[in-house]
Amino acid sequence: MSLKDIKGTYDAIFSLGDLCLASIQLRKNNLRPFAGPLDWMSSPSLSSVNRLLENRFEGFMELSNLNPTAYSTGVDSADPYLVVVDEAYQIVSSHDFKADENTLTHLVTYPEVKNKLNKRIQRFLEKMSTSQRILFVRTEATFSEVLELESILSNMVKKEFHILVVNHSNINDMVEKSWPLKRVTVLEFPNNEIWNGNDNYWKSVLDEVSLYTKDVDNTNDTNILRWWKYEFERFKRYLRRYF
Repeated sequence: MSLKDIKGTYDAIFSLGDLCLASIQLRKNNLRPFAGPLDWMSSPSLSSVNRLLENRFEGFMELSNLNPTAYSTGVDSADPYLVVVDEAYQIVSSHDFKADENTLTHLVTYPEVKNKLNKRIQRFLEKMSTSQRILFVRTEATFSEVLELESILSNMVKKEFHILVVNHSNINDMVEKSWPLKRVTVLEFPNNEIWNGNDNYWKSVLDEVSLYTKDVDNTNDTNILRWWKYEFERFKRYLRRYF
């Protein structure tokens, strides 16, 4: 699947890790109207994420599986947070448990954090069932991991979905890779400075990606145009599929 194929309008866009990078870039490009379950977590193994999805988040971040190990800072601030490992899935929360409210031996705010996460999971699963078109974004993944991810999502997502994979390596420019996967676009970015150094590449990739808002304000010309664009793209996809 080529880069041009991910262009267009989506009902939802979610990060699938591996760090906060994908979520940060979606936010920078105004494509993150709500949070996903993995937005501010570290998930170095896509295989673990695949297992989490296949299990539909069962047992995720259960208190008995959590192991506070160190300290971190906030996404947008220097406020201290705890680093908490979900030992069952080897996924790490670094921005949920504030250090001035929790300790390495007592997660006082666990009920609030779990409630917030459950709402994000519920929305994520609901979007998988109701959306006409979803985009998933993952940084750092191997071919075998993405092959498994595509298969799992095929059984979870009711309608159309695409996967954007961004790997980082010792290169000087963006490179589009050709993986024989129907719903996957794979890119490589330079690894010199991944957090802000590749903003121009992310912008060029996401420039023609937009979100469809169902609650259209009919007094807003921009929303009206966005709605017509969305409907026109649905019609084009219908023609490509059946003619």
